[in-house]
Amino acid sequence: MNDAPVTLLVVDDDEAIRSSMRKYLVLQGYEVSVAATGEEALAVLGRQKVTGMLLDVNLPGINGVELVPRVLELEPNIAILMLTGVNDATSAALCMQRGALDYLIKPIDLSHLGRAIQSALRKRHTLLEGQQINQWLKDEVALRVAEKRLEQANQERISIATLEALVNALEAKDPYLRGHSARVADLSASVAAQLGGNDELIEAIRTGGRLHDIGKIGIREEILNKQGPLTDEEYEHVKQHVLVGSQILAPLVHLAEVITYVRSHHERWDGFGYPDHLAGDAIPLGARVIGTVEIYDALTTARPYQEKMPSEIAVERMRDLVGTVLDPVVHEALEAVVSHRQALVFLDDATG
Repeated sequence: MNDAPVTLLVVDDDEAIRSSMRKYLVLQGYEVSVAATGEEALAVLGRQKVTGMLLDVNLPGINGVELVPRVLELEPNIAILMLTGVNDATSAALCMQRGALDYLIKPIDLSHLGRAIQSALRKRHTLLEGQQINQWLKDEVALRVAEKRLEQANQERISIATLEALVNALEAKDPYLRGHSARVADLSASVAAQLGGNDELIEAIRTGGRLHDIGKIGIREEILNKQGPLTDEEYEHVKQHVLVGSQILAPLVHLAEVITYVRSHHERWDGFGYPDHLAGDAIPLGARVIGTVEIYDALTTARPYQEKMPSEIAVERMRDLVGTVLDPVVHEALEAVVSHRQALVFLDDATG
């Protein structure tokens, strides 16, 4: 981007989170300031230049949703990433509508945090370049084209945030599903990174994870909420959600790759999935990752008919599905990510 130092502001009322994130970010070469409240954050912005902000949704006093527009009023070009718990995903989506660039689910994998910051700073850099281009353009037609592109980019970002809010509202009706898509998105992005995916692929898979179940909006509520086993007819109805989801997203041409993930995340490695009976590498990688992570999330989340499994047991149980339901390479990557996260939890516990 450039050689100027990048200053980040971490805003969180949890001192342990502020401290650990500051230490990590300083090691990554950033200049870091911290604040425990929205008022403190505004004071910091009033006395120094800040490039990016990591902002907790739930703050005492001024919360994150209220703070975003006030921050952008002081520093219009700042890159804001929201920090949120699973149950605050709807608030985070609202923050994105107000100008935040992205959100991260707690607890945050620090390597994932690093990628997210780099992605946000690239978006900020692109927006700044766009502003400079607009100043240079003297031809009225070229100026209008640039404005149209900027408007389209904003509309695309808002459309995704709005769709995520719909998914969150749908999941909120069922306490056993609440936060499912946010968890799938977060873990799918980590698995994609473990597989060596570039930033563009990781972001597409994360977006696919957030939106993979949007088609359930078209499923009858009595079936979605049914406690017992589904009849054959009901199961065929539920299977339509992948087609409904891809149809809902079809007008959003910038999500072309994501739409294939939504449509194909219930395909199986052996070709006996749905809706197109794709097999092996014919299944888009993002769909294979999301489908694998969705099974993991189902096993590790409490349901009316089962208690949640410990992470390592769930991954081991899924080994029985490798080569039939699951891509062996994707399962191996999931196992590595889960093992790494377990190690992080162990270290956190050990250090108090």
